Amino acid sequence: MNAPDTVATLAPSGLPGLDPAWSRLVTTASGTWHLLDNASTLTAEPVGTLLCVHGNPTWSYLWRSFVAAGARAPRPWRVVAVDQLGMGFSERTGRVHLLADRVRELGELTDALGLTGPVVTAGHDWGGSISLGWAVDHPDLLAGVVLLNTAVHQPLDERAPAALRPAMVPGVRRAATVTTTAFLDTTLALAHPRLPGPVRDAFRAPYRGAARREAVGDFVADIPATAEHPSRPELDRIAAGVRELDVPALLAWGARDPVFSDRFLRDLRDRLPHADVHRYPAAGHLVAEDEDVADGVLRWLDTRVATGEDAPSEDAPSGDAPAPVRAGDDETVRLLGATLVERAADDGPALVELRAAGARTVSWRALARRTEQVARGLVAIGIGRGDRVAVLVPPGADLTAVLYACLRIGAVVVVADAGLGLRALSRAVTAAEPVAVIGVERALVAARTLRWAPTLVAAGPVHRRVARALGVRATLAELAELGAAAAGPRADGPEDGDVDLPWPAPDDEAAVLFTSGSTGPAKGVVYTHRGLAGMRDAVAATYAISPSRPFVAAFAPFALLGPALGATSVSPDMDVTAPRTLTATALAAAVRSLQPAGGPASRPDADPAGVVVFASPAALVGVLGTQHEASDEDRAALARVGTLLSAGAPVPAELLLAVRELMPAASLRTPYGMTEMLPVTDIELTQILAAGDGPGVCVGRPVAGARVAVSALDDEGVASGSPDVTPGVLGEVLVAGPHLKARYDRLWFTQADSARDAGWHRTGDVGRLDDQGRLWVEGRLAHVVVTDSGVVTPVAPERAVDALAGVARSAVVGVGPRGTQQLVVVVEPDGGGATAVLAEPDLAARVRGALEPRGLRVAAVLVVPSLPTDLRHNSKIDRTELAAWATDVLAGKRGRR
Repeated sequence: MNAPDTVATLAPSGLPGLDPAWSRLVTTASGTWHLLDNASTLTAEPVGTLLCVHGNPTWSYLWRSFVAAGARAPRPWRVVAVDQLGMGFSERTGRVHLLADRVRELGELTDALGLTGPVVTAGHDWGGSISLGWAVDHPDLLAGVVLLNTAVHQPLDERAPAALRPAMVPGVRRAATVTTTAFLDTTLALAHPRLPGPVRDAFRAPYRGAARREAVGDFVADIPATAEHPSRPELDRIAAGVRELDVPALLAWGARDPVFSDRFLRDLRDRLPHADVHRYPAAGHLVAEDEDVADGVLRWLDTRVATGEDAPSEDAPSGDAPAPVRAGDDETVRLLGATLVERAADDGPALVELRAAGARTVSWRALARRTEQVARGLVAIGIGRGDRVAVLVPPGADLTAVLYACLRIGAVVVVADAGLGLRALSRAVTAAEPVAVIGVERALVAARTLRWAPTLVAAGPVHRRVARALGVRATLAELAELGAAAAGPRADGPEDGDVDLPWPAPDDEAAVLFTSGSTGPAKGVVYTHRGLAGMRDAVAATYAISPSRPFVAAFAPFALLGPALGATSVSPDMDVTAPRTLTATALAAAVRSLQPAGGPASRPDADPAGVVVFASPAALVGVLGTQHEASDEDRAALARVGTLLSAGAPVPAELLLAVRELMPAASLRTPYGMTEMLPVTDIELTQILAAGDGPGVCVGRPVAGARVAVSALDDEGVASGSPDVTPGVLGEVLVAGPHLKARYDRLWFTQADSARDAGWHRTGDVGRLDDQGRLWVEGRLAHVVVTDSGVVTPVAPERAVDALAGVARSAVVGVGPRGTQQLVVVVEPDGGGATAVLAEPDLAARVRGALEPRGLRVAAVLVVPSLPTDLRHNSKIDRTELAAWATDVLAGKRGRR
């Protein structure tokens, strides 16, 4: 090996994102190290030191964004990112460095640097084990640990990750890691999205030539996969020591990593049960390249290490907000399952399911009995309090019984909409880490194939051979039999209650509900039993839902509240994953099932004009599109609807006006809310019409117990203001109330950002309050356009364009750098079928004519056959995707969508 290949050198200039001022050399007894160190660029005394250790085959360049973020943070951190000896631009010592050597050598380096603490270690890949080794050996300096896709334990009875196995074969290892760049190239290919060429070249820069890659092969050879491996004792020592680390910990994880998969995340969470977790569903092995992890870590350091506080909570804000009901000896929280217990002797209808094959009615007595049996059956197969159970069952009696059975025993229900699509659904379920999946056959096939959970329970028919092949633990019927046997017989027939099932506590986790994924990967929203009870109470109080007011549940989230509200609910004949499959005839049949000619079916004291219909805007479009098929009898039934609620996406007044023709007696209401809190506000059609034209969509005033404020947008479109209720202030919408979520699940950065104003949740919507206390929603914060003339929100200009003849829908997006963005309008023509990309001159002129009076200059008008929308609601337009497409179109890179 030539001398130039062995000596340590500074990093070359011109590498993307790397300031040459950070590059330095430090000599210790073991060799000369290259490292990145921002100490010379800090303008204030740092809070502490973040010590970053790379893995194989990267180098300190992986941490460049951390080095930069530490210097610009309000409370700066010194960030030291090392190149391990033999790696990066550090010295090639000619020795093999085992795990224990590397831990000792890192200690020598920190001694040479004179680090006195507080020190937070950060490690990635096999750098995680080394950084944890240093952490275990330096408790007096240690203030925290950060881990990115790494491992500290390799079970002897489990094979190494499949992605590593080829390179671990002795006869292959050298060819894969040293004599060729195969191992390096494969690692860089794990980025999502693909790394830019200059960044790939920067990662390759220290490894030009086989002589520079010897340590890459040594690192692979040092993976202690067997009990006899020389590094196994050191790995075991570190793994045991990690359990004793009593400092803040953060696990920032790329979920698409084929090397360090979620099983390693689970192991680390077991060893660091107090750790905060942020799991990036779309990121892979090189998580720091895939996502902006650095800024998140610096926020975490500021919150958990610099101040020693927890992440901001979302308890009710101070002031005149109603205080949440407290748990304790004077417990007044009425859990969701209470109604089923109270109605257990009632033979009146609780659920009515309408399908093409016929109707099915389930009484309160039968539902209560089935729920109790399933609950005891779940306990019998080992599922209990705190266990997560993913439920993939169509709305109906089975789904209701399963959900309330899980809630009864304190299991945590995981609900993700099949309308997300298989890939997004799999990401959601995997992120929640359920111990069991209860689902129909096709869901169980996916669950076993994609390894969603170890225990599978079949809901509905499944062939014995298929069940055996999938490893199904039980069917719902078998669970009920187990539960009945566990309870024992009682003289009057139903199960004996002698063997009590303890009720969960109000502040225990109850559910993880996933968002629609319309603005990014679906997020898990954690609710406690108290929060779910608050949601039930808010719905009941706002819409006077009671046993005397049955309802039609054409919107799945509300269907689950029926038994808790004590109201008879009916599921219409439709595919809930495709809301537009609801027809006028199917909706009328559902209403008739609750209001037959002889009188209401629900209860003798039912209000004959009290039927409530819940339906999403997309479902209403389906109803209106099929109204020509409705018979006189159908129209008569729809004319008797007392209240229509439409939620899940913005509801245009024009849509409600059309619905009023079908349901002339109904109060047409549009709750505003989100998975994180529902409902927040409410408004009725007459109030919408009275509000007139405004800056967006008027969604009304807060419901009982809810509060709304805004965080004002600055000139760059950033929501930087404190919670404000001043009329006319444009900002991000903030909400609070007793039925607000507890937190996001394993999304620490997202949770901290959403709750950074104590007691409030930042919704990501933008809007303003008017002088009558009504909220006007003007779009999503991510879709705000910032031109040289100021901030433009999309909803109002889109409504102006939508009113033009020949326009079905439109989207206003920004193209170009933020602050000088140009407005582009993308139009979906009536009937779709657009074949051009640029709008015809007449349409373009009419669009500009509609927006110029608003002071808006339109750079281009484009047309598409259909606008991209979310799968769940079929109505939330993906303006981010459209903006990227429009940018490429105007640059000549793309044509039709």
